[in-house]
Amino acid sequence: MGNFSTVNAEISITPVGTSETSIGKEIAAAYDAIRNITKLKKVTLTPMSTQIESDNLEDIFQAIHVAHDSVKSVGAKRLISTIRIDERLDKPNTLDDKVQSVETKIT
Repeated sequence: MGNFSTVNAEISITPVGTSETSIGKEIAAAYDAIRNITKLKKVTLTPMSTQIESDNLEDIFQAIHVAHDSVKSVGAKRLISTIRIDERLDKPNTLDDKVQSVETKIT
């Protein structure tokens, strides 16, 4: 095993019980909070989640924590989160590497 550590995570937070059908305000708050963590290597907003790339789990957990706090700070009383973490130790494996690997196989 090499001395590599790449941690990719996907975070989706759904505020429940808000008075609006739109959750854009809450997602914007979470995304801004995550982007302010300078140790993260990459943060990507997608239509269904936010993807995060880091060298360690601690930064990923910090991102989850600040995202939750920010959504609560704009009024959410309940949050449902889906979190997927891919920690690879044998070689570098960035979010871009994953996409490029698939793209090379598309005919």
